[in-house]
Amino acid sequence: MPFLENVTRGRGVPPERLAEVAQHYLHFGGVSPINALNLDIIKAIEAEFATRGIDVPVYFGNRNWHPMVEDTVERMRADGIRSALVFPTSAWGGYSGCKQYHEDIARARAAVADAPELVKLRQYFDHPLLIDAFADAIRAAVAELPAERRERARLVFTAHSIPVSADNASGPPGEQALYSRQVTESARLCAAATGFDDYDVVWQSRSGPPQVPWLEPDILDHLDALGERGVDAVVLCPVGFVSDHLEVIWDLDNEAKERAGELGMAFARAATPGPDPRFARLVADLVGEYRTDAKPLQLSDFPSLGCTANGVTCVVGCCDMPARPRRS
Repeated sequence: MPFLENVTRGRGVPPERLAEVAQHYLHFGGVSPINALNLDIIKAIEAEFATRGIDVPVYFGNRNWHPMVEDTVERMRADGIRSALVFPTSAWGGYSGCKQYHEDIARARAAVADAPELVKLRQYFDHPLLIDAFADAIRAAVAELPAERRERARLVFTAHSIPVSADNASGPPGEQALYSRQVTESARLCAAATGFDDYDVVWQSRSGPPQVPWLEPDILDHLDALGERGVDAVVLCPVGFVSDHLEVIWDLDNEAKERAGELGMAFARAATPGPDPRFARLVADLVGEYRTDAKPLQLSDFPSLGCTANGVTCVVGCCDMPARPRRS
């Protein structure tokens, strides 16, 4: 519960919803899988750095649980680090996906005297290696379906839902809905890479009060709609996640899989890219781009955003968190 309270602080999530989510964690030993997943990714990054001759240490800091980013920055200062690049485990724009990382950086530096310079790396939702990893995962998931249903399988992309007001506020002023547009573009790129002309983009893991509109449709509602249309095979791709967070292994591998079974659908879930060697290569690519001022590797026409120093946002007013509506 302390972890969940940190995650949802200031978001108006009802206590009963937190208690419900806490039960999900108890199915997996009572802990979030994120730390173990990140440590595995770090090992892969260190190996990739060694292969490329990038001689820099890798540190790990969290927003919501230990090791907290403030403690990590203090250790970096003690180790003599004067500047560092910050890789966020979010590929997206928006408040939670980007600006909150800038706030984390500013908070950590404010807490540590003589803190090192911290430069957040850019958003990478359309990086070729990310799309390639997802594309191969989709192909592998299709191969898990019964042979007679593969040709008619429906491809469904999911990402974490956020309040509609937060999505509308995502991006620089005048460019609304950056988050949902990036998710949609990433899904389009993955579908094109795997030969799917028709697919769906839906949302999952809503946690806010019921009176606040969130991005829809929800994955479970969408499965019901597909069932009504006679769809009998579905492949879910969690395009909004870089690794198997609890939202993936519970909301998709348990709830969505169970719903698909009730509807008579064959079900397969594409793997997330975190364990794929290409993800570590992606991180090294982003480091290389920054160090050499190289042109960003991108598959879309979206501007390259998110890379600034010491918690300064890209543009004034970019991805501000909208005021939380009062409960009636």
